[in-house]
Amino acid sequence: MTDGNNHLTQPFGLMDGASGEFQQIHNEVNRQREITADHSRPLSERLEAYEDIIDSEVGDTAFIRARNIERETGLRQIFLKFEGGNPTGTQKDRVAFAQAMDALRRRYDTITVATCGNFGVAQALAASLAGIRCVIYIPGNYHTRRIREIESLGAEIVRVPGDYEGAVKASSEQADKEEWYDANPGGSNTSMQLGAYGGISYEIYDELGDAPAAVAVPVSNGTTFAGVCKGFASLHRRGKTSRMPRMVAGSSFRKNPIVHAALKNKPTCEDLVPEKIRETRVNEPLINWHAIDGNLALKAIRETSGWAGDASDKNMRLYSRLIREREGLDVLPASTAGLIALVENHRLNPLPSDRYVVVLTGRKS
Repeated sequence: MTDGNNHLTQPFGLMDGASGEFQQIHNEVNRQREITADHSRPLSERLEAYEDIIDSEVGDTAFIRARNIERETGLRQIFLKFEGGNPTGTQKDRVAFAQAMDALRRRYDTITVATCGNFGVAQALAASLAGIRCVIYIPGNYHTRRIREIESLGAEIVRVPGDYEGAVKASSEQADKEEWYDANPGGSNTSMQLGAYGGISYEIYDELGDAPAAVAVPVSNGTTFAGVCKGFASLHRRGKTSRMPRMVAGSSFRKNPIVHAALKNKPTCEDLVPEKIRETRVNEPLINWHAIDGNLALKAIRETSGWAGDASDKNMRLYSRLIREREGLDVLPASTAGLIALVENHRLNPLPSDRYVVVLTGRKS
């Protein structure tokens, strides 16, 4: 898999897009789901039942030491935080279920979000288990393979001409007009979204007993990345960890404002030129011309002395294959962008022997 310079070779084809076992989940929590969706019951009972669903199904994902990846890359003590164990196969379930819980508590009857795929499936599942109507906005120029899953969960799909940013705007405007719960990033729910992703940090801390030297995360809008950093900041502030990990961001080659701003040393994230952003089957979960929580992510990189790096489609496919063959995890190629940023930096400037964590998104077959 590698040449003499530790570069990966041999491209191969993968079906992109995470997936989950929805029917199995519905069966496992059927009693709680019936209570949560029963609008005749007291709200306290519905909330308690939904909290049981979250506790049993979301988070506490696998954490493994990747000894074979260590041998391939020459970097010791790499740990993989595999978010594929969540209901729909990605970390998006963490925030989707938190928002559905909040919508239920505040007595909303409809929740809406714009998506390029994974977040839409997560929110559709979370809403269906809460007995809440879900309206998913999908940009017209995206062709996600997860539409069928979204529809199977009872969500309504609205196609919006243009890109993801336009879909977010349309979804948020309709939420304001119809008094729906707005689950999109960048709004009034930002603090909750960051807190939900902070759960990843707490679980890493539980495994290691301290913060690692660095945490590598794939970035798109920057919400997950900023949330992981916020979680570690909370742990460090409370004296639970001896240090803050360096935050490492990886994204599609020249197609993300966060990585672009970090590499060019710009003071803030600047929008990229939309016409120059080309979607592929691999990079679709990562690309943006406008990163909604980009400045929060950029701040996290700089305040922790972290770094950012680009990842080509070819390398993301190759690392996905490497992880599958050497560690037995079926991961979404785009989610390897953080690992690539970590490894490439180590190749150019060798990192000290320590503990390094990589957050990965799953793709269940």
